[in-house]
Amino acid sequence: MSEPARDLIGNQRDLFDIPAGVAFLNVATMGPLPIAACEAGQRGLARKLHPWTIPDADFFADTQRLRPLLAKLIGADEAGIAFVPSVSYGLATAARNLALEKGQKILLLADQFPSNVYTWCEHARATGAVIETVAAAGNVSLSDALLDAITPDTGLVACAQVRWTDGARIDLAAVGARCREVGAALVLDLTQSCGAMVFDVDEVKPEFVVTAGYKWLLGPYATGFLYAAPHRRGGTPLEQNWITREGASDFSRLIDYTDAYAPGAERYDMGARSNFALLPALQASVQQILDWGVANIEATLGHQNRALAEALEERGLTTGPESGRGPHYLGALLPQTAPDDLTARLRSENIYVSKRASRLRITPHLFTTQSDIARFLGALDRHLA
Repeated sequence: MSEPARDLIGNQRDLFDIPAGVAFLNVATMGPLPIAACEAGQRGLARKLHPWTIPDADFFADTQRLRPLLAKLIGADEAGIAFVPSVSYGLATAARNLALEKGQKILLLADQFPSNVYTWCEHARATGAVIETVAAAGNVSLSDALLDAITPDTGLVACAQVRWTDGARIDLAAVGARCREVGAALVLDLTQSCGAMVFDVDEVKPEFVVTAGYKWLLGPYATGFLYAAPHRRGGTPLEQNWITREGASDFSRLIDYTDAYAPGAERYDMGARSNFALLPALQASVQQILDWGVANIEATLGHQNRALAEALEERGLTTGPESGRGPHYLGALLPQTAPDDLTARLRSENIYVSKRASRLRITPHLFTTQSDIARFLGALDRHLA
């Protein structure tokens, strides 16, 4: 795959409702809606004031517009995209459609996000598979440790592109290739990277991908999508709802019950998918990301964070080698003397970051200004002195 062109993007704060005195460096917890996305959602919600004005076709219109945009984010075909309300819903769908044998290994990363752990623990109990947790040790990166752990008795690998606690980066192309060598399924949670890092399903070839929409996609809560590989699109959905059935757009014939589904991964769509408020807002956010270009976002955030990482290192807060983390993600290791209420102290100064384990998680975006960074570093100097 050829390397995409990457151009640095100028500051985009005017597209967001972020006051000048707020330094919001916490997209990994929840990304802010662009103003245009909020307005699109408000217009969509207002339609429900007059439901008699909503034609039957509009139960399908938003998903038809949005499905190809979501596919474009990950280099997929739109037939592989399904709408899900959460990562746990998407992972449960994947688990339902991935058979494992007794004794096969399910590989998870140490400190992986709970939703991408609980699902597989339950699946292991149901199938007799065995959970194995992979951690980095010594000079071996988390990515290399995962590659080393994939053996012929591995049945499934569940991981992310970057780990949520510290941004540790996984070489998914290499992991995907290794999974194919041993016949293991690969299931990915891209919530902490989709929209901020380039990803291509044709390069990685996962069985399933799931992404929540409220972080780096800058969309509303309770939105997300599932990607199913072509050979996984004939499986069993979590729920049986009317709108995913063949011919569902003809309301006059809904009682002509059918076992046939709509084509592609649409069978996995959640019930009540036609959300007139959330889908227009998500569409506006995703369209903005595509207009910026994911490759350009990745390059811009990487450029910003490179300088910020150097400033943190000068203060004794290590973020690890740039090659080992997501370019949009900084996990600064805090000294043992750091106050327990550090994030609360920063929040009192309108500086927003998060703490995960022993690391300060710092995740700015295109709306972050040099003034934001200067205020953050100055506050760190005071509170860590």
